[in-house]
Amino acid sequence: MPAPRSLDQLEALKRQFGSDTQRELPAVLESLAARRLPDATALIRFHEALLFFRAYPPNARVLRLAEELLESFASRLARFRGDAEPFEEPDVSGIAGTAFSAIFSYDIARWLAARFPREVEIDWDATDPALLGPLLAQLNPLFAEDGLVEANIPHLDWFRRTKRGRGSDLSWLCGAMERLRIPPALFDHARLAIRWNLDDSPWTRTRLRLPGSRDRFFHNKPLIRRADVSLADELKSPPLALEKLSRARGEKMLDLFRATSAMRYRELHGFTYGDAGHVLRADLGRGVEFYVCGVPKEHRLPLRAYHAGMFFKNSVPMGYIECLTLFERIEVGFNLYYTFREGETAWLYARLLRVFRQLLNVSSFAVDPYQVGFHNEEAIESGAFWFYRKLGFRPADERVRKLLETEEAKLRADPTHRTAPATLRRLAAGWMLYELPGTPQGDWDHFEIRRAAMALDSVPPAIQRAKQAPLESTYVRALQRDPDLRRKLIRLGRRPK
Repeated sequence: MPAPRSLDQLEALKRQFGSDTQRELPAVLESLAARRLPDATALIRFHEALLFFRAYPPNARVLRLAEELLESFASRLARFRGDAEPFEEPDVSGIAGTAFSAIFSYDIARWLAARFPREVEIDWDATDPALLGPLLAQLNPLFAEDGLVEANIPHLDWFRRTKRGRGSDLSWLCGAMERLRIPPALFDHARLAIRWNLDDSPWTRTRLRLPGSRDRFFHNKPLIRRADVSLADELKSPPLALEKLSRARGEKMLDLFRATSAMRYRELHGFTYGDAGHVLRADLGRGVEFYVCGVPKEHRLPLRAYHAGMFFKNSVPMGYIECLTLFERIEVGFNLYYTFREGETAWLYARLLRVFRQLLNVSSFAVDPYQVGFHNEEAIESGAFWFYRKLGFRPADERVRKLLETEEAKLRADPTHRTAPATLRRLAAGWMLYELPGTPQGDWDHFEIRRAAMALDSVPPAIQRAKQAPLESTYVRALQRDPDLRRKLIRLGRRPK
């Protein structure tokens, strides 16, 4: 069978768990392992399918095969060294044997330089040296002789002349900024491209695993479908056990979160500035482990509580979640890496919300329009709106609600009807909400945190005091005991209908 057809067969087997057909999976893997795949696209497809089956193995044999084949990827990519561009796309970056360039904030660039001093460097070919001007003025007073009066300034020559000692340009620059107390904003203004040579390190997307995770869950039955998930039942289920990690282990987990995100061109406030002393672990079942933390006082938002977490399936990083909480309302940003989107997404999402319900006593869940497709074509293509709708979320916007009624009537009349992309974009124009029974309905329908913040002259004293608690979960529960403050902030944040 030609390689493209074998890859088609391999990808189709993601949807056939528990069937007789999936018995063919080991043979398909072994057949593809022996082949020289024709191009970068085929190799990327093979990599993503292997990573999926490493996270969702039907048995120990497939898990072993997937791991062995993934470990061979750096050598498989050797013949593509002259044409590495396809492997640097954001959707697939991080494969063993590759490198990529991205623009990071100063704090993440500094962390990368400290953690990977030999593998990370400034990519001058992808950087505009002219943006270095304000930074050079702080690094070298003599730069003003050129910078204030001349045209066609050789900024990179000035950088080279200013640098002292050995080591990478990035490491030296970060060290100089620390010594001279140069504001990080000048680094961010320079928009320096940072190149990370991943090679075959254990920090690649191919090989990165959750350390110390030994339990394995094998999927020898069909995966849990969205139709099998009841968000209401999940949210009223008994609490899950939460384990507090030591600070040392919390620091290691945050390093893992940062690396996992950086190799995908991403940064997250809660990973950059996470509170290592308060990282919690939850075993969600079915081979999924979830780690969540807040941020220390100096990095907290003025009004909302902030939490972020990463989840792993059979030790493979699968995605992250970011939550912002005010009273009983929690805004949920959920990102499952695209490699795993044919897995048990609805079950996983419901169980994550259960953890936050338990941790923060929240009862009103809100999804930002971007998550369902507003200025987000990836969400439109995946039908994200219907994912949330079928879990029980409702539109907060009246115009979207009316459009949804029309669209659902079409689906009832014709089950084969498919919502057009243009309609999905209109459906994504507002927030989606899910409220537990007993939660006041409609209080948050027209609320905008930006509007409330702009209406305030200063942070209310009650919030200032509560924000000093060691944990923001304590802050959230304090807010929930202040109905007068709740009414005030909802009124300030209510947009005109």
